[in-house]
Amino acid sequence: MERRFYTFIQNDVKVIDVAAELSYDLKNYLIRRLNFLPKEEREGDAAMVTPAYGSGAIPSVWQPENLQELQTLRSRLKETCCFTAGGTLLRTQWEGGLVPAPEHMISLARIPEMSGISTRGDEIVIGAMTRLKECASDALLHQLPILQEAVNAIAAPSIRNVATIGGNIVSGVGDTLPALLVYDAELYWLTDNGIEIRKVSSWLRGGWDGSRNPGDVLISIHIPMRPSSMFDVAGEHRPAAREVSFYRKLGRRETFSASLVTVALYGEIDMDNRWTKIAIAAGGGSGMAMRLLESEQQLLGSEASVMQAATLATAVADEFTTYGDAFATEHYRKQTAGNMLGAGLWQVLHK
Repeated sequence: MERRFYTFIQNDVKVIDVAAELSYDLKNYLIRRLNFLPKEEREGDAAMVTPAYGSGAIPSVWQPENLQELQTLRSRLKETCCFTAGGTLLRTQWEGGLVPAPEHMISLARIPEMSGISTRGDEIVIGAMTRLKECASDALLHQLPILQEAVNAIAAPSIRNVATIGGNIVSGVGDTLPALLVYDAELYWLTDNGIEIRKVSSWLRGGWDGSRNPGDVLISIHIPMRPSSMFDVAGEHRPAAREVSFYRKLGRRETFSASLVTVALYGEIDMDNRWTKIAIAAGGGSGMAMRLLESEQQLLGSEASVMQAATLATAVADEFTTYGDAFATEHYRKQTAGNMLGAGLWQVLHK
């Protein structure tokens, strides 16, 4: 099928019908599955291709080039638009009939502040538009092995080439979320009031209490070089003799599968072989990832030992809040999260 691409200017913002920066799969899907209108069928040169919502026509795609243009579009288009990064989740939702195609799509591909990995002070900053493939291989993120393990466990390489870390987070159920929780990450959002900063845990809770605004746009993820808000014994500062960390994912099959349970653990052990810092998180499926604060307290300040594996498994199974569905019961997910964390702790301490 012939593909047509049109570019023109309206109100100082560049608009195209199918953005060159959109992923190939998403462009192909839009052209193949929706009714693309050629130029001669438009009504006037200044009009965008926006037939009645729900008609099956292709959405108009806007390409802001900076955060100011993005904010202008957010205010103008409001609930008639959606934001696209890699587009892998959008395509799945559209093909499954879970959500209708919007009147307008806002591509975030041209906004420089939203891409790349860098350091800023004592933080590692990851742009929300950074591809998962880049996150998995970037040298700076070697300092965050749990995050790289989580990224490498997501879908297939062809998906990771296109999908972004921001899209994985904004889904609310992404497999990177337990890793970001234990690394005490902060999310920078473009909101109606400008840039706002939220802890990952706070933003996740907003999905339950209704405080999350779906119109906010994730700009970047900020992670301390070393986690700073984890529990410290008696407020004492003692250098870590050893760092312990791991990430585990259980799916319905070995690879290329949605998760049933995901877990992550980061800890520091001092010269006396005692836990001075500990962070544990669990999630998976369509449930909300969470820090397991009570389970952390079971280890904090105690002597690190493989004998703690069983204690941790029991504490996690009791604390983890999850759900049941056709694939796994709530009890199974809770017990599995405990077993995965207990086994992971045994493995890293047994070395």
